[in-house]
Amino acid sequence: MYTKLLKLITVGLIGLLLIGCASQANKDPLEGINRGIYKFNDTADKAVFKPVAKAYKAVAPTPVRTGINNFFNNLRNLTSIFNNLLQFKFADAFSETGRFVINTTFGIGGFIDWAGMDNVPVNKEDFGQTLGYWGVGNGAYVVLPFLGPSTVRDTTGLVFDTVTTDPITYTHNIGQVRLHNQLRAAQFIDKRTELLDATDLVDEAALDPYAFMRDAYLQHRANAVEDGLNSENHADDNFEEIDQEINSETKK
Repeated sequence: MYTKLLKLITVGLIGLLLIGCASQANKDPLEGINRGIYKFNDTADKAVFKPVAKAYKAVAPTPVRTGINNFFNNLRNLTSIFNNLLQFKFADAFSETGRFVINTTFGIGGFIDWAGMDNVPVNKEDFGQTLGYWGVGNGAYVVLPFLGPSTVRDTTGLVFDTVTTDPITYTHNIGQVRLHNQLRAAQFIDKRTELLDATDLVDEAALDPYAFMRDAYLQHRANAVEDGLNSENHADDNFEEIDQEINSETKK
């Protein structure tokens, strides 16, 4: 039932994507709805998710938080491998496969980033990037409940990756619903903890955080599709500053 529902959502999003590609001039035709969802996310985050993330950061030792973050990043390598192959980036796919094998074995299930210590490069790809690589436009900008900035194309990619290459989804498919829910909750808390300093930076730096996140996200994704060739854009530089905050926070 769960997999069938995700497949139906994927089909629906692809239909919306095809419609959205016809009107690329307005990058945010759903701004009124998006701002409402953004406000909902911000309220829920300040009331629940941010305090939980702060408590987790305060209670869990740094090595534990780093290990959990490494574990989820290692699972994500499967998505990168598949999408590198779809883009015919065979060398990058081989590199990501190496990272996954090394970290899963020598890194004790991915809790230790052994490949990173060996300077194995990171080549993250997802299906949203794959669609962009093959010429599919963003479609409308959307803000997803709880998940934040996206586009119709990237939301389609997220659903596709979740259905096809996310190991956590497989735990649900084999009947391990409790384990699935626990892993999803841990994954969400881990990601929110990464973003603690970054979200504070946005709130302090931007007069309109919604517009800042929208523009930065769109430029960042355009840069990701082009593999860094579009990095001269200022908005993307702002998003890269957020990424640097995240990376520095993870290493603390």
